[in-house]
Amino acid sequence: MTEYYSTQTNFYGDSSPEKLIKEYGSPLYVYNEKILRQHCRDMKNLVDYPNFIPNYSIKANSNLQIIKTVHEEGLRADAMSAGEIRLLLHAGYKPEELFFVPNNVSEAELRYAVENGVLVSVDSLSQLELLGKINPGGNAAVRFNPGVGAGHHEKVVTAGKKTKFGVNIDCVAQVKEIAKKYNLRICGVNQHIGSLFMEGDSYIEGVKSLLSVAGQFEDIDFVDMGGGFGIPYKKQEGQASLDLASFREKLTKVLEQWTDKYGKKILFKSEPGRYIVAECGILLGTVYAVKNNYAHRYVGTDIGFNVLARPVMYDSHHDIEAYRDGKPLNAEAAEEVTVVGNICESGDIIAKDRALPAIQEGDILGIMDAGAYGFAMSSNYNMRLRPAEVMIRENGEAVLIRRRDTFEDLIAPFNV
Repeated sequence: MTEYYSTQTNFYGDSSPEKLIKEYGSPLYVYNEKILRQHCRDMKNLVDYPNFIPNYSIKANSNLQIIKTVHEEGLRADAMSAGEIRLLLHAGYKPEELFFVPNNVSEAELRYAVENGVLVSVDSLSQLELLGKINPGGNAAVRFNPGVGAGHHEKVVTAGKKTKFGVNIDCVAQVKEIAKKYNLRICGVNQHIGSLFMEGDSYIEGVKSLLSVAGQFEDIDFVDMGGGFGIPYKKQEGQASLDLASFREKLTKVLEQWTDKYGKKILFKSEPGRYIVAECGILLGTVYAVKNNYAHRYVGTDIGFNVLARPVMYDSHHDIEAYRDGKPLNAEAAEEVTVVGNICESGDIIAKDRALPAIQEGDILGIMDAGAYGFAMSSNYNMRLRPAEVMIRENGEAVLIRRRDTFEDLIAPFNV
């Protein structure tokens, strides 16, 4: 194994895992501002096309300071709920910088977006009909299913023949019929093929399919190509990053050829969520028990699936670093262990049969690439407190950006 990722990047700045745990408690989400900003810039340069902007999908990480930082970098934002719209407006986004891309929502949620001046994309004919009743004469976008999907697990594939998302691409005539009925202007089309692709061919095929649909609308303003850009979750095995340079060249060519034919340099968007925040986050936790149960060795931590749900939901892999006395442990002296949390469920497993340094009680583990769908999917299951979130500023300073839950937070909703 090569040098730890946190060491390579000086992830913890002027601090260390031990210092951070001591000050802010365990477990603890830690984010690196420099890495976050760099990934925003990567996505802004995704294509060599002048009229392009990424929309950060805040469902990946909705911490207010993360959102403000992304906004500072010039990204717009996607929202999946009225609550996300409210948070984005609170963070300083203007309504015209937002795109509401919900799935099977109520009239109240659609109305909330319309009344706040946020453009809505619908992903079914019935939702288009509902939007037409709410906002006759307004603008609307439609999410199409290009018939091509991609993703690291079947639960995150969001296009193709077996998914709930999007309008079939053979339903353009019906879309136009409903739009005419309510005098709606279809100003854009969008898609999302899935999450965590590491090579761009499937994404580009999906874009081509979406552009074939977009060309059937006479005067659209934009095409949102969706997201799913992956990051290397297996760095310790030498997994390479997405080849953005090669991807940029291929995608730019597709967009330029289509706009030349369409006769209008429309706006193109993308929807990076995970790529923006995954690598900027490390989840720290403490080892409280090490034991052998028959033929298996278990490392017991305070990182239950209430804190990080991805492994139990998707069988997802996260590299793990181990620290003791302020220093990374030597990974060469490894033993095979299963790392588990403190939730009363047999499925509460972070990593199964993983080769790690010889772990002792009191050691600190760092769960890598936890910035996306980490805290955002956390809960108070077993009445456990959600952890604090800390950001390592570009100057190396650690600042608290969300406090740890308290027992009072658990009881407050019942004070009705």
